Amino acid sequence: MKFRQFALPALLLGIGCFIYFKPAPAGWQSKFVQQNKEGHIRYIPDAQGNTIPDFSRVGYYFGDRPLPEVAVVKTIAPTGTDNDQELIQSAIDEVSKRTPDKNGFRGALLLKKGRYTIPDRIHITAGGVVLRGEEGTVLVAASKKQVSLIDIYGEGQIAEIPGTRVKITDEYIPTGATSFNVSNARGFKPGDAVILFRPGTQQWITDIKMDQIESRGGTRQWQPKEYDLRYERTVVAVQGNRVTLDNPVVMPMETKYGGGELYKYTFDGRIRQVGVEDLTCESTFDSDTAENHAWDAVAFDKAEHGWVKGVTARYFGYSCVNLKRHARNITVTESHCFEHKSIITGSRRYSFNNSGQLNLFMDCHATDGRHDYVTGAITCGPNVFVNCTAKRTHADIGPHHRWASGTLYDNIVTDGDINIQDRGNWGSGHGWAGVTQVVWNCTVKKAAVQNPWASGKNYCIGLQGEKVTGRLKGRPDAEWEGQNQPGLEPSSLYFAQRKARNAGTIKTR
Repeated sequence: MKFRQFALPALLLGIGCFIYFKPAPAGWQSKFVQQNKEGHIRYIPDAQGNTIPDFSRVGYYFGDRPLPEVAVVKTIAPTGTDNDQELIQSAIDEVSKRTPDKNGFRGALLLKKGRYTIPDRIHITAGGVVLRGEEGTVLVAASKKQVSLIDIYGEGQIAEIPGTRVKITDEYIPTGATSFNVSNARGFKPGDAVILFRPGTQQWITDIKMDQIESRGGTRQWQPKEYDLRYERTVVAVQGNRVTLDNPVVMPMETKYGGGELYKYTFDGRIRQVGVEDLTCESTFDSDTAENHAWDAVAFDKAEHGWVKGVTARYFGYSCVNLKRHARNITVTESHCFEHKSIITGSRRYSFNNSGQLNLFMDCHATDGRHDYVTGAITCGPNVFVNCTAKRTHADIGPHHRWASGTLYDNIVTDGDINIQDRGNWGSGHGWAGVTQVVWNCTVKKAAVQNPWASGKNYCIGLQGEKVTGRLKGRPDAEWEGQNQPGLEPSSLYFAQRKARNAGTIKTR
């Protein structure tokens, strides 16, 4: 869609919405997102139609279901020896062989209170299994290797269904959109699992200047094929050649940068509905800078619609929870990461790390970390961190490197920094850390939030803390609004968007 064709209708419609939409009369509201007393949300587009996207459909079953209470089918108690690992693993394997019930659950394994010594790791590779502790249940990771204490993973990979790929025909799909036109939609129907594909191109890399990173030893300029983005979505409606998806576009898709495509996929072997609950996990260590010990308390990969609730991790080198590339729709809540043990440098102390899609971290707390709430390279959103704290931080919160897209940092309180910036030649060429990164009502020591040279915006709304330049001078400012101005309404964007799903949302387009 060309700019002229879109701008005037959007402007007139925006004026019309302003006339009939009366915001709730409390505090102050953003010029980008407004909510009235009934809970309706109005998103105000820029000249190209881009809006802050809806982040509400993340986590376990998109937030449509509460975390389940799965019945206990087996209970064990600690032996006080290294046999605890074998005992737990045998019990997990036994539960994993049970026939799933009508809701897909095989049952919960309850670990009675006490200390369980795990010389290596335990793993869950079947869906519908819940590992649960009680007050006083402690898993002691005694490994001398950098393992994940509780390792949850499936098999296989995303596989495109042949003959289903179609081109997106719109010239420009703005951030926040959930529908668009394709060349032929006859092969799609509601419920189809699809990949929204956005190719990396040389022109795009040139325009965001990621082929011009100041070189130092080991610096790699960005390469197009390394930045193909694949967003997992579900079709909710098809009308003619127009397809509507369940979750929004989280960065503009433009013909000049290769446009986009849509295709159906399968992921045979990915497991679902695995939960970890009410456990304290501790790693043994030789010193405060020890490296030869357990790295993650809990890790997920090739899994979906799972959860971590009430897990406390102490003395690990990397994380309490590490969601890897193919972990999606995972909810991590009421969990804590304390007192890391490692040297303080790169690739360590990422307290709650997310490289997957559609994941939710809520009500979590961290101390002594580096990147406490963080996303990795080419992390595809939406993803959400909400109502989380960090103390005694050694680095920053935010997208870490190489273009994460679509993350909400909502009511994060830290004595350190939140940064969304061009990281330049840090690492092997981190470059632009992310786009459509929304910092909402957060409290920080200081923050650098910038816009990339092309392909979207970042937002910093209602920040309490100091605004700083960031690592590199001359980068464009993000959309800053209401710095050090209390009373932002809604106080939480994520929870307002959740409420609006029930109340109905008013859009300007």
